[in-house]
Amino acid sequence: MLIRRISLAIVLLAIGTFVGVGSWFWTSLPQASGWVAITGLAAPVSVTRDSLGVPRIAAKNWPDAYHALGFVHAQDRLWQMEAMRRFGAGRLAEVVGPEAVASDKWMRTLGLHRLAADQVSRISKEARRALAAYAAGVNSFIDNDGGMLTPEFSVLGYRPEPWTPADSLVWGKIMAMRLGGNWRDELLRARLAKRLGIERVEELWPAVPGSEAAPAPVRAAALQDLTNAARVAAGALSTPAPVAESGASNVWALAPSRTPTGGALLANDPHLGFSAPIMWYLAAIETPDGQLVGATVPGVPFTILGHNGHLAWGFTTTQADFKDLVVERLAPGSADRYETPNGPRPFQVRSETIAVRGASPIALDVRWSRHGPVISDLSPATLDAVESADRHVLVLQATFLRDDDRTPEALYRLNRAEDSAAFRAALEDFHSPQQNVLFADTLGGITLFAPGRVPIRPIGNGRWPISGWDGRGTWQGFASYGLLPRIANPGSGVIINANDRLPLDAPAPFITEDWAPPFRARRIAERLRVGDGSLSESVALQHDTASLMARAVLPLMTGIAARTDDETWALSKLRTWNHTMVAGRVEPLLFAAWLRELNRNLYADELGPLFSAYFGYRPLFVKSVLSGRDHWCDDVTTAPMETCVDALRTSLARALVWLGERYGEDRAAWRWGAAHRARFAHPLFMHVPVLGELTTLEVTVGGGNATLARATSRIADDAAPFVAVHGAGYRAVYDLADLARSRFVIATGQSGNPLSAHYRDFVGLWRDGHTVTIDAADTGTPRLLLSPPDGS
Repeated sequence: MLIRRISLAIVLLAIGTFVGVGSWFWTSLPQASGWVAITGLAAPVSVTRDSLGVPRIAAKNWPDAYHALGFVHAQDRLWQMEAMRRFGAGRLAEVVGPEAVASDKWMRTLGLHRLAADQVSRISKEARRALAAYAAGVNSFIDNDGGMLTPEFSVLGYRPEPWTPADSLVWGKIMAMRLGGNWRDELLRARLAKRLGIERVEELWPAVPGSEAAPAPVRAAALQDLTNAARVAAGALSTPAPVAESGASNVWALAPSRTPTGGALLANDPHLGFSAPIMWYLAAIETPDGQLVGATVPGVPFTILGHNGHLAWGFTTTQADFKDLVVERLAPGSADRYETPNGPRPFQVRSETIAVRGASPIALDVRWSRHGPVISDLSPATLDAVESADRHVLVLQATFLRDDDRTPEALYRLNRAEDSAAFRAALEDFHSPQQNVLFADTLGGITLFAPGRVPIRPIGNGRWPISGWDGRGTWQGFASYGLLPRIANPGSGVIINANDRLPLDAPAPFITEDWAPPFRARRIAERLRVGDGSLSESVALQHDTASLMARAVLPLMTGIAARTDDETWALSKLRTWNHTMVAGRVEPLLFAAWLRELNRNLYADELGPLFSAYFGYRPLFVKSVLSGRDHWCDDVTTAPMETCVDALRTSLARALVWLGERYGEDRAAWRWGAAHRARFAHPLFMHVPVLGELTTLEVTVGGGNATLARATSRIADDAAPFVAVHGAGYRAVYDLADLARSRFVIATGQSGNPLSAHYRDFVGLWRDGHTVTIDAADTGTPRLLLSPPDGS
């Protein structure tokens, strides 16, 4: 009897604890109705949310609107905002521990938050007022919230510091850092040059079709620079995963002559890394002076992608090379000075202390040369046991590290632009990163600009690291805004960009050699050429799974003769496949697995320990090898001379064995969707057993790395080579004939709180190709009234 009583007491205590803790956790959900008194508002602001949690903010002036947006962002995504600003400031380790030290060191070296703080004073007072109002709104939520802020803050056991305008601006710096990865290729090419020689390295990066006339790469004259850079990088300098760059997007616009409504149409889907929640947050703002509808970023007051009632706009990354690696040579007998054409100069040195939760603080001395921060200091192993490596350091030169960057001003002004002239004028302040900005207006105009600072180099094209001591690595200013690429109201009535090469007629500046392959752009043109120009057609086109990459590469692979029944079956499937990456079919899985093994077969032997840094689908390289550069098909580790037929057969056999081991011997049951699932992991909870499974969102999707329905996988990841971790987290199609008909979707949900129904309720819509409208009008329920304390 006593044991039963004790057991009952324990059960009741457990239930009470669960209920109490559960009730406390539920207080982290946002208040969606009622009245909240907020200091700093000039007049009441109404906030209504629809059934998916999308807010409509109705304010009587813009400062109050920005204040309310800050409050709403904090209600739904405060941890995402906190993680973003801590990442940008290099202050993650102080709340999450030693795992974030590498990231913090990198961010402290770049000094992004310091640059953002300085940037605040360099923009107009109107933009500063917007930033200040937004920060006040975030702080109003933090100060007024009586419950738990979000589960993450409770798990980590701290409350956030007050929000500042610099915290908002650091997001733009982070995006500029992530959207320009050329410098990593520079570093890899330099390291590979030691192993293979320059000519063979050049073959690994074949020219993108249409860009063959780009400036020739630096060759023998720069060999010493390459050698020095390779020595500095010998220990595999790397940046932590959260810092790694990625980016791609689709955008197109149709003139009124190409649509059934008589108005222009614009479609955009930016591609970035997947996470839960996704980066984007839908919102509509209405004031007597204008409206904004579209994708915001929690932590930032400006609407990044959307429409303002007069114009709609979308972005794709230009793939521009706005970062260079510069090799600085130390002055003789000194580690504190480096050589310049005008004599030795001391490094600027900044001492940083990184607080680490559960561990001792870490001291970091950050050195800057006249070109930028010394990044080789982050990996001391790069300098060990390498001849004369102690005489050189590696520096990152980048447009976003300049202290005169005015990109936030451009975002503020384009949000308020009432016509195309004002929009174009706003883009002149868009400094970094260079982007393709496609915009359409209600009068029927469609225009693409590529604003951003494009470096003018005295020599070379940024393809290889270059010396700094003789001035060859020093930029000579930036290309004139008037010379940057632009397309306005073309006779075809269509503008398309999918990160592919822009039309560059003389005297256009050199932008990059790293254009995306034209597969997606050509597919858009192919579909629009025979389409009806309707809004529904563009919505469907954003979910198109046809792979022109497979169409281009696969015929070069399937010409071999089968040797086994399994190979006969696989080749028969692939030869009759229509190249659509449909989740329910086996052919996309066969193709992806074979192409993966073929890449391994072609260059793993030559690249050795550097293989994983280059490993990818590499369709242009594979096509070039199978079209004539067949020396790559030979396995240099064996005596016989292998041919490309040998490489194709070997890789197909290995792929079929791998598929059988991974998905079972019943090949009739193999499906692309079994391997290709879009994964949205919570950045913090993904590392916690059970919580990681509960907070990760995962759905089967079609598409692939080269389809319009982009769902990119990392085939170098042996554990999950085909899991989609990058793609269109936001899709929108804007109807300029009636902007209220515009369609939107995000990939996860409006809330970043796993306890909220709005944490995951967009996932199914996004997967299935559905979209929603967002009415800027303040209608619907529930309604939350934000009001000055006196109720006026």
